[in-house]
Amino acid sequence: MVILELQQIEIDYCTFCQGIWLDAGELEALLGDTQQVQDLLTSFKIDDAIREKRIKCPICNKKMHKIQAGQHNPIIIDKCRIDHGLWFDSGELQQIIEMGSLHKENEILILLKDIFTNKLK
Repeated sequence: MVILELQQIEIDYCTFCQGIWLDAGELEALLGDTQQVQDLLTSFKIDDAIREKRIKCPICNKKMHKIQAGQHNPIIIDKCRIDHGLWFDSGELQQIIEMGSLHKENEILILLKDIFTNKLK
């Protein structure tokens, strides 16, 4: 994992799989405090029926919950069972940011695209 700093928030990036780990509260800090962001965050629902392989939290090493993020065409992300943070497979963070943004060209999304140069799709 490589640690990158984006607007005073550390983003842990896996150079092997292009996944991203955000510690608890970092997604909220990246997205800001708007009603649209709050609506997105409250849409996160644990779905233990998802058959996708469960991965382990890099902090506590426990298998994480599968979370459906978003109401229409939900994105499946991984969340630590004891709230250490969130894991995003390649491209999932970009999708979440687009869901939570008032416009698609927000500053965070532009920076992520620059950092990962076509890795996020």
